[in-house]
Amino acid sequence: MVDAARDVADRQKTALVDERLPTPLYHQVYLVLRNKILTGEYSFDSSFPGEQETAEMFGVSRITAKRALNELAEDGFVKRERGRGTRVIYRPPAPPVRASVEGLLENLLAMGLETEVRLLSFSYVHPDNEAARALQCDRDCLVQRAVRVRCLEGEPFSHLTTYVPEDIGRSYSRDDLASRPLLSLLERTGVVVSRAEQTISATLADVEVSSALELELGSPLLSIQRIVYDQQQRPVEFITALYRPDRYQYRMMLSRVGDETTRSWSMSGD
Repeated sequence: MVDAARDVADRQKTALVDERLPTPLYHQVYLVLRNKILTGEYSFDSSFPGEQETAEMFGVSRITAKRALNELAEDGFVKRERGRGTRVIYRPPAPPVRASVEGLLENLLAMGLETEVRLLSFSYVHPDNEAARALQCDRDCLVQRAVRVRCLEGEPFSHLTTYVPEDIGRSYSRDDLASRPLLSLLERTGVVVSRAEQTISATLADVEVSSALELELGSPLLSIQRIVYDQQQRPVEFITALYRPDRYQYRMMLSRVGDETTRSWSMSGD
């Protein structure tokens, strides 16, 4: 029984790292331990395995374990002190903002009220091809273009570029947009929003966006484009929203529909 238990433990160790991979063993150990911190298995200010315990846990040499722990310390996840051991110093960011498809417009308004906004630019411009198509207007007309960053507890999570027809945009000011959700400003002007078309994809952060969202250049982002229509089916807003995936989650509720031969997934409420 003892030998069997030891065999299971050995298999668990070797499953954590693999010498056949091109990634150095110390960095494999680092990645596994970092993930344990990021997922909360080791919380802020908790004690953390030392060199010997790490070496035994992964079945690696103490030198390899030491290098992995040093890398965690250099990256700000743990603090190593002689005589006091290793402790976690990483503080997780605020919980991610969550949005859902159900009640889309109401959820967007609630998000605007619950988060902070930084207005980066506000002007009237000729739209580019994409914005002109979305707003169904000519390229020589004027539209309001605004760029904002939304924050939760002081941490940026979204970069928003909006285009609004000039006649609607002139009804509110730069200060209004810096303090109130755009949807509430549209409603204040008498616009009755009826529906929205939305596309979700992925992109990479360029220089402007990476700086605004405090990310490295080329970081992956969730990209959402939305066209909002009024009751006359006129486009009243075109927005491109770029979200940090570590600070924003998008949820869909699905139901299984159809008969045995044509079953498929459908969003709840459709």
